[in-house]
Amino acid sequence: MALFTMTARYRHLAALIAAVALGLGGCGSGGAGSAAGPAAAGRGVRPTPTPLPSPLPHPTEATLILDFTPNAVHAGIYRALAAGYYRREHIELQVVAPSATVEPLSLVSAGRAQFGLADGSDVATAIDHGAGDEAVMALVQRPVGGLIALAAEHLRSPAQLQGRTVGITGVPSDLAVLDTEVLHAGGDPGKVHVVTVGFNGAQALLAGRVAAFTGFIPDDGVGLEVEGHPITPFWLDRNGGPEYPGLVAFTNRALARSDPALVRDFVAATVRGYEDTLRDPTRSLNELLHANPSLPHALTAASLRAYLPLFDAGGVALGTIQPAHIAELSRWMLANHLSSAPLPFARYGSNAFLPAS
Repeated sequence: MALFTMTARYRHLAALIAAVALGLGGCGSGGAGSAAGPAAAGRGVRPTPTPLPSPLPHPTEATLILDFTPNAVHAGIYRALAAGYYRREHIELQVVAPSATVEPLSLVSAGRAQFGLADGSDVATAIDHGAGDEAVMALVQRPVGGLIALAAEHLRSPAQLQGRTVGITGVPSDLAVLDTEVLHAGGDPGKVHVVTVGFNGAQALLAGRVAAFTGFIPDDGVGLEVEGHPITPFWLDRNGGPEYPGLVAFTNRALARSDPALVRDFVAATVRGYEDTLRDPTRSLNELLHANPSLPHALTAASLRAYLPLFDAGGVALGTIQPAHIAELSRWMLANHLSSAPLPFARYGSNAFLPAS
């Protein structure tokens, strides 16, 4: 579900944004309630800001390839940039948007960029295929995907999709998401009609061509709600799927061994940016919008509200990759023929670069 072309998804977002006429305020206001989930907690945030480690001995250039064009999920990165946390560590960080979601994984694995962002399942798939990538922190603690339906349909369970049509993008993990959720609810996935709608799931839903579609709830779902269409989201990890990091920062294993100080300082500055975002989301929102003036305020503010509780690990340090969640992900991928072998946590990633407790 996480693999798509940037152009296709940008067109989808543009279509939603063009219809936005709501004057939503900052992150403290309402809106996108059913997509957003619980309010941000901040349990994994230190009572005092994370101390930054000793800076690198000399200025070092590094490139971070985002998973997508800049949006609300990147608020902590733009906060760290605006606050000078990377510069304080002598990291001259260039942030680049990819032309396709495979680009961060391929460029980092090839050593052409130092850091990348990707869905946690995409990193697992790349490693399964032999890539030399390694996750070094979790930015989003839960998967952000699932099934999205209009609230007006009054669906209470994915099992009620039997006999109805569901839109998928066409990537293999979409069917795994659909089958997992319907089976978990006691239904028969074989009785669900499936059509490929690409990345036009929201449009297909509004046109009545599908009863639900697989999508990203803080993105596709929030876009629908900002447009005035309340949704019923069925999050993957709440409906039989694994709990795994929906977005991770990763690097090349060779770089992690040869220059651990660079990785450590990058991670510390990024953690500090997300801690700041949980403490003061309005400031981070404004800094993100200032750096990316083409972003629509209403949609970005609503999307950030949806992401805030997903940034927080709840009881463990911000940025922690939880081994049990990677084990869940590996079992689910194996069961759904999305990987060829179990993925040990030691091969997936490391928490060694997180700031000391």
